Amino acid sequence: MASKLFVGNLPRSVADNALAEFVTNAGFNVASAVVIRDKMTGESKGFGFVELAEGEDIQRAIAGLNGQALDGRPLTVNEARPQRTGFSRPRDNRGAGGNRRGGFKPRRDY
Repeated sequence: MASKLFVGNLPRSVADNALAEFVTNAGFNVASAVVIRDKMTGESKGFGFVELAEGEDIQRAIAGLNGQALDGRPLTVNEARPQRTGFSRPRDNRGAGGNRRGGFKPRRDY
């Protein structure tokens, strides 16, 4: 079973292949590496995920990579958790006014 790592505090200039190369140079076999990017701007969000090849020890990888510097920035490495469902709260249909005080508005029958 493959293991997935969360890698935080990435420099904004790091691409997928550079992240994979960094982990490979640290002595681990990488199945895939992805730097998460903003959908609108395409800029890195400063974190990514690395999937280790089968047979790699995730705890050894965390211990070996956590705190290591990549382009001068110390990385935060943890075991990736499953994506949360329902993370963003539902939007209501009150319009763009931003009035969150409630739905009652006085009726004007002049």
